[in-house]
Amino acid sequence: MAVRPDDRRLPRNVVLLGMVSLFTDLGSEMVVPLLPAFVEGLGGGALALSRIEGIATAVASVLRLVSGTLADRYGRHRPFLVVGYGLGAAARPLLALASAPWHVGVVRATDRVGKGLRGAPRDALLAASIEPERRAAAFGFHRAMDHAGAFVGPLVALALLHGAGASLSTVFLCAALPGLVSVALVVGGVREAEREPSAGCAPTDIGWGALLRYLVPVGLFTLGTATELLLLWKAREAGLDAALLPLVWVGLHGVKASLAARGGAIADRIGRVQTVAAGWALQACVYAGLGLATGVPTVLVLIAAHGGRCALTEGAESALVAEFAPKRGRGRAFGTFHLMQGLLTLAAAELFGRLWDLHGAGAAFGAGAALSLLAALVLLRLRASSRA
Repeated sequence: MAVRPDDRRLPRNVVLLGMVSLFTDLGSEMVVPLLPAFVEGLGGGALALSRIEGIATAVASVLRLVSGTLADRYGRHRPFLVVGYGLGAAARPLLALASAPWHVGVVRATDRVGKGLRGAPRDALLAASIEPERRAAAFGFHRAMDHAGAFVGPLVALALLHGAGASLSTVFLCAALPGLVSVALVVGGVREAEREPSAGCAPTDIGWGALLRYLVPVGLFTLGTATELLLLWKAREAGLDAALLPLVWVGLHGVKASLAARGGAIADRIGRVQTVAAGWALQACVYAGLGLATGVPTVLVLIAAHGGRCALTEGAESALVAEFAPKRGRGRAFGTFHLMQGLLTLAAAELFGRLWDLHGAGAAFGAGAALSLLAALVLLRLRASSRA
């Protein structure tokens, strides 16, 4: 009997890169769920929180293009991973010194510089470490490990805060430790994939036509996507106690961690474009519901459904980028993909924050739902045109 792609053991590099992301997100998510209340205590609101996360994401995205291009040029990925993961581990404890919302923004941006340096080279290395027909499963596994770290991190923070009686400053300091484990795993375990033959193709010769067509619906979808911290803000607005927000974050990432690997395998089996379009349509429904919801139970169910959407599409979205890029141009392709996402995430943060502050959550999530549905329709239309 033939072995299905998702039944085979994942390569060592894929597993190790997943472990690296688990520990990195464990440290990062020890502090991120605390940021809404922390920023509020420093005098900030929904707009300030959106701007902090939007700017941080944009910084990471710009650097992803630079690091991805350089990794392609020199055929080396690990140095970018070592520096990127190390910088993230060093930045997080500096939150203990923040006394104004913009201080939080500076620290988050520094943390995201590390993410920018490592992101595209890591994705290119991941794509090169597994056969093409299993890429969505590999990226899905990687996202599952990411979310597993995000699941455990808030629990560790809660144990320190309420179990050990630690201060916020202590939590921020302890958040550096898992990051150091990530650096050790990269240095001691991750290896460069064998450099693939270029068949006469220069490292910068990306298949721009296919990639740019794909980026059109991705851009529409990104423009309609809220930072997930605003999901916590919605839960708080509905009446959830602020002390329970870290548990909501835990639950959200628990859903993602439990389903992401399966979502990637499903995409490899039934088709990545169809899977992504279905997930985006699901997000339109979730956002429409969040715009109308007023009770805490309904909001929590919809946040869990958002986690299911992420698990379904994240692996397939990344696998499609690798599919459109030439073998020696994947770093730049992923950098371009993340640059566009980051810049539009910044625009989305401003859009969501302003709509929310001026007209309420209904207007913000309604706009997001419309853009998500439009993105799904455009993606399917492009697929139909390509097949024709």
